[in-house]
Amino acid sequence: MAETENAIRKVRWVDSEKTVVVVEAAGEIDLHRSAAFQEALLEPLKQKPQRMIVDMSGVTFMDSSGVASLVKLLSRVRRDKVDLKLAGLTPRVRSVFEITRLDTVFDLRSDVQEALDS
Repeated sequence: MAETENAIRKVRWVDSEKTVVVVEAAGEIDLHRSAAFQEALLEPLKQKPQRMIVDMSGVTFMDSSGVASLVKLLSRVRRDKVDLKLAGLTPRVRSVFEITRLDTVFDLRSDVQEALDS
């Protein structure tokens, strides 16, 4: 993917009341794309969902700036009392969360369906 492409592939609302949103992330989330990634993650919060699931299954690489975007999102959803789950982390991306011990801070789920069911 080109650096200028958005790291968000799709945003979909699971229900007609817009209480649950699934955000599909994709590609490499690095310094060049993290600002747009962060902005796109915060956009659905304007609709005041009760739950947000970030599908990370399409993310092939994430550096510290991408992780920082998710930490900022976590801070925002906690303030707004939105339930946040990260789903489908690839082994490479999951290892970043484990090394930084953020796997104990974020609610990580194996896939979107598990996140929806929890």
